[in-house]
Amino acid sequence: MVASIVEWDNLWLAYRKAAKGKRSTASVARFEFQVADRLVELQAELQSKSYRPGPYTHFTIHEPKRRKISAAPFRDRVVHHALCNVIEPLFEERFIADSYANRVGKGTHKAIDRVQHFARRYRYVLRMDVVQHFPSLDHAILRQAIADVIHDPDVLWLVDLILASGAGVLADEYTMVYFPGDDLWAINRPRGLPIGNLTSQFWSNVYMSGLDYFVKKTLGCRAYLRYVDDFALFSDSKKQLWAWKRAVIDYLATQRLTVHETAAQVQPVATGIPWLGFVVYPTHRLLKRRNAVNFTRRFERNVDLFASGNITFAELDASVQGWINHVRYADTWGLRRIILGRKRLSPPPRPTKPSQGQHV
Repeated sequence: MVASIVEWDNLWLAYRKAAKGKRSTASVARFEFQVADRLVELQAELQSKSYRPGPYTHFTIHEPKRRKISAAPFRDRVVHHALCNVIEPLFEERFIADSYANRVGKGTHKAIDRVQHFARRYRYVLRMDVVQHFPSLDHAILRQAIADVIHDPDVLWLVDLILASGAGVLADEYTMVYFPGDDLWAINRPRGLPIGNLTSQFWSNVYMSGLDYFVKKTLGCRAYLRYVDDFALFSDSKKQLWAWKRAVIDYLATQRLTVHETAAQVQPVATGIPWLGFVVYPTHRLLKRRNAVNFTRRFERNVDLFASGNITFAELDASVQGWINHVRYADTWGLRRIILGRKRLSPPPRPTKPSQGQHV
């Protein structure tokens, strides 16, 4: 299997995927300048096991919520794609159909469609989410889940290397939780996956697939779906959902994860289900107020930037079209008219011509 990871065609495909949409950045441009030589060098390092990941670059985003993003060097992102190209299909066939994050043919909007599908067939819902999901993911538990499927020691060497490179990256984002049987040394357990790595998104699904099977097979919940660490269970029985809540909390404790228990309430689907930035009802969907407020601020700022000549109309339009493409999956026609009609577009100032006799 490791031969498939380091073969030239796979490394070239990994480079193309890693560079997609980022070819104008300095790190990608430097790699592209001698791309063949750099891929040959990377191939030799992986074959000889002399490859070592580089340091992460960290920055913080605040929408839709505050998160610390850790970006690996570009050559490491190529390696992440090369690894996932080969091993992800082996796990993909094991994932349940109702897991929607970071999977081909799935995604946010299909997850919203599925929530509404269940809301039309069941009376009650229990929605839950994991506390500090990426900072909490335990390396030993994840490593075992990967090793249950991947048996090639050379591939596991690369998995271990990438895992170790992210240990502690989110330590300042994690609040220590002690589970039954822990001693004081539990605080030193390696944990956390850098938000921003392709491998982190994939390994999150590997880690959480145990929960998927527990809910579907052990609990026998027929109406269940998950998007990263947000998941929902549906039933016509409130009593059953409360019992399932306790069982899920106990199961996740074996995976060293906790949920926001206070927020995890059984509620009628008719009151609306908060889900991925929307509120989903059996009959319609609304956009969460926070989403509208955040876009309004961003739109007004971009209009001002366009008017002052700091961004092009194409950049302004791309931002607007991206938002419209997302929110059109809810009943937002009137909201879009109000927000987009609030700010009048003014053309940017034209460059002034030099006066007669003025040197250019």
